[in-house]
Amino acid sequence: MDLVASLPAFLLAVLLISASPGPAMALILRRAALRGFRAAVPTVLGLELGLYLWALLAAAGFAALVAASELAFLVLRVVGAVVLVWLGVQAWRAAWRQRRGAAAAGDVHDDLAVPATAGRRGWWTALGEGLLVQLANPKAAVFMIAFYPQFVLADRPLVATTAVLALVQVVVETVLYLSLAAGVARAGAWFRRRRVRQALEAVSGTVLVGLGVRVAVSSR
Repeated sequence: MDLVASLPAFLLAVLLISASPGPAMALILRRAALRGFRAAVPTVLGLELGLYLWALLAAAGFAALVAASELAFLVLRVVGAVVLVWLGVQAWRAAWRQRRGAAAAGDVHDDLAVPATAGRRGWWTALGEGLLVQLANPKAAVFMIAFYPQFVLADRPLVATTAVLALVQVVVETVLYLSLAAGVARAGAWFRRRRVRQALEAVSGTVLVGLGVRVAVSSR
C-alpha cells in the first residue's frame, strides 16, 4: 500500500487515538481550566515533543529494546507511575491549600475567580511536565513499534518515513489538543472560582493518581 494512499487511514487512527482519555488529556484539561489557554500551550508542546522523540527512538530500534526488555519496561513503568502520582498529589495539595486558605480568611464567596498567571518559569515547567509524562510512558514505546510499521513500506527508508508520519501525527494532535484547550479556557473564569477550582484540583488529582496506579500495574 502506497504511503499517500494509506494516509487517510493513518489520520483516522491518529484522531481516534488522540481523542482517547489518558494522561495527556488529563494534563491539558487541568492546565487549560485552571490557568487558561496560554498556559496549556507549553503542556501540549511538551507532550508532542515527547511523542516525536518516541517515534524517532522507535525507528532507531530503542523503543523495541524497551518493549522487549523486562527490566527496561519495568523501570519505565515505575518512573511513569511515579510521575503521574506525583502530579496527582500536587493537585491534591493545591486543593487542600485553597481550602485551608479560604477557611483561614473566612472566605465564603464562590464568585471570586483566582486570576490565571503563567510566567516564563511556569512556561518551561509546563513544557517539561508534558515532555516527562510522555517520555516516561511505557505504553508509548509499545504503541510506536506496533502502530507505525503498518504504514512504513518495506522499500521506504525507515527513519525518514517514521519521522514524516510522526510529524503528521504531531500536527494533528497539536491542533486537536489546542482546540480542546481553547474550548475549556473559554469557561476559564468559571473554572477558576474558588470552590470550583478546589473541586477540580481534587478530581484531577484523583484521576492522575488513578492513571499512575494503572500504569504501575499494567502489563505489555
